[in-house]
Amino acid sequence: MTPGRPALREPSRTAPRIGVLALQGDVREHLSALHAAGAEPVEVRRAGDLTGLDGIILPGGESTTMGRLLTVFELLEPLQRVLAAGLPAYGTCAGMVLLADQVRDGRPGQPTLGGLDVVVRRNAFGRQIDSFEAQLELDGVGEVHAVFIRAPWVEGVGNGVEVLARVGGHPVAVRQGRLLATSFHPELTGDGRVHALFVQMVRRAMETQQPADQDRQDDKMAAQETEKGAP
Repeated sequence: MTPGRPALREPSRTAPRIGVLALQGDVREHLSALHAAGAEPVEVRRAGDLTGLDGIILPGGESTTMGRLLTVFELLEPLQRVLAAGLPAYGTCAGMVLLADQVRDGRPGQPTLGGLDVVVRRNAFGRQIDSFEAQLELDGVGEVHAVFIRAPWVEGVGNGVEVLARVGGHPVAVRQGRLLATSFHPELTGDGRVHALFVQMVRRAMETQQPADQDRQDDKMAAQETEKGAP
């Protein structure tokens, strides 16, 4: 070792690596909020970007368009697989619709990811002109200023689903295991507490995740991408 030069160490990955689906929505704002919450944010545009992730955010946008883009970019089935395998996910607005097992007022054949045992009504609060802001109490976080833009609400929850917040009696924030969803857009307010809550969920999942299980998941994803690229 050269005198006076510090020894190089292998970096230890302590920050959770969390992807943001970067097909539509407030991608930059989510990336910034994740970074502020101590995570390593990653843009996700292709199935290969899912490898090595500890969690993922599904941002707002237009749920039918996002479903179509997931199909075009060959992300729908890979995302469904990693979510089914236990990857933590947080869906905001349209992301909540994508995570829901049942969607009302959706388009015929609208692709969704599923996994969250809820019934969600798309655009439940009305059209763009009906967008609004409200103060609400979010369980585990406290009072938050919530921005609703053509937002859905939850009309039914299954066993194991926690309702974290309501507006007018309708659930607008829910959690089930490693899945979190809100009707509103916390990335637009500069309040990073909801993202911090999700990062905390991801860290807990990392603590219980066996390294061998993660290696097998990464190897499976890599093998599937190799098969797709084979002539």
